[in-house]
Amino acid sequence: MGRAFVYVILGGGVAAGYAALEFTKKGVSPGELCIISEETVPPYERPALSKGYLLPEAPARLPSFHTCVGANEEKLTPRWYKEHGIELILGTRVKSVDVRRKTLLTAVGETISYKILIIATGARALKLEEFGVSGSDAENVCYLRDLADANRVVDVMQSCASGNAVVIGGGYIGMECAASLVTNRINVTMVFPEVHCMARLFTPKIASYYEGYYSSKGVQFVKGTVLLSFEIDPIGKITAVNLRDGSQLPADMVVVGIGIRPNTSLFEGQLTLEKGGIKVNGQMQTSNTSVYAIGDVAAFPVKLFGETRRLEHVDSARKTAKHAVSAIMEPEKTDEFDYLPFFYSRFFTFSWQFYGDNAGEVVHFGDYSGNTIGAYWISKGHLVGSFLEGGTKEEYEALAKTTRLKPAIDDITDLERQGLGFAVTVSKKPLTPPPSDDVSGSTLVLERPLFAWHATAGVITAASIAAFAYWYGRRRRRW
Repeated sequence: MGRAFVYVILGGGVAAGYAALEFTKKGVSPGELCIISEETVPPYERPALSKGYLLPEAPARLPSFHTCVGANEEKLTPRWYKEHGIELILGTRVKSVDVRRKTLLTAVGETISYKILIIATGARALKLEEFGVSGSDAENVCYLRDLADANRVVDVMQSCASGNAVVIGGGYIGMECAASLVTNRINVTMVFPEVHCMARLFTPKIASYYEGYYSSKGVQFVKGTVLLSFEIDPIGKITAVNLRDGSQLPADMVVVGIGIRPNTSLFEGQLTLEKGGIKVNGQMQTSNTSVYAIGDVAAFPVKLFGETRRLEHVDSARKTAKHAVSAIMEPEKTDEFDYLPFFYSRFFTFSWQFYGDNAGEVVHFGDYSGNTIGAYWISKGHLVGSFLEGGTKEEYEALAKTTRLKPAIDDITDLERQGLGFAVTVSKKPLTPPPSDDVSGSTLVLERPLFAWHATAGVITAASIAAFAYWYGRRRRRW
């Protein structure tokens, strides 16, 4: 017993939804495409789970945030998939894949064959047990990766109104969940081993800016230590957390956000892996020409910086999905993926955007006692990264354009003096190709010359991303 499709998308996250929409735009025929997902609902915008979904009043609920509303495109409801002849195989776990035979075997024993496979398996939340701490099965310990997790957070949150929450981790999930918990009138303590929040991206100065606001909202920070164990009552609920520094914190609920791990196990020994994910070329194609990978699981060449990276953010998931489908359906019209790394987040009244790479020397600008702050990163004499909080639409566009161009920086002091004005000025100058490096050590990358029109297209794309992110953040703050 089995089914056969031309195209199979394995995974039901953000990337899967955007890939499905792109397939329809490129003329996929009814019955050719299917999505296989362990979740019981079609793909949705995961960023809503740590924002709008946790609001105490008028929270976001499906179908309002199915993909692809996050990019101001169609809302792909179950009816949409049916109307377009796309098979949804939901609530289904795939237990093995044979890329040589082009088959997948589900947990219930069904064989599904394909001509082209798109891996959109994403990543899973790291569990405490992987760090030697037991207790994840307690009813008031929560993770946040999918809809089931979000429902659990809501239920536990509602059961401990005005209680104490301990958030383990100071990254995206930790910061966004902490803000949502405070909004729900819960006392929050954040615990993480680093010296400041968002340590992978923020500088100490940027982190201090946000930590100061969180503190004003009652959030307490315990830094430089980690969770050691839990205190558990006779009915199996966590009552306190014990930290390695010897301190103990009361806890009515615990939210854990300590990172993710790409879901690559089905393909180990069959496809080339790198950076913890599945290695792809500039067309999102893996070491097997019939298999593509997109989203969090894909390690792809970032041409602007001359190296392969795996990026964990929704924008990358959306863009890699669209590019892979274009490469599959219209290979002769599809150039290599030329992505400007882009990250953003929103919590409380804040909304920041980051472009490029946080490598090299940092130059801060703006009023760190006010509403607008920013920073540039300078590496090998060129501006390679930029950050802005509280910018206008035009300022975010300027930041994206300037980072894409990688302008030479001769005077750090002058750059600090000009601040945001530097990006605004550079973005208005005639376009010239930025310096670029070849991606070394990759047999999958097909390098092509970087002509001026490539740079122009890249800058236009970057500006479009910035403009949409600004509009989306203003219009849909709760997501």
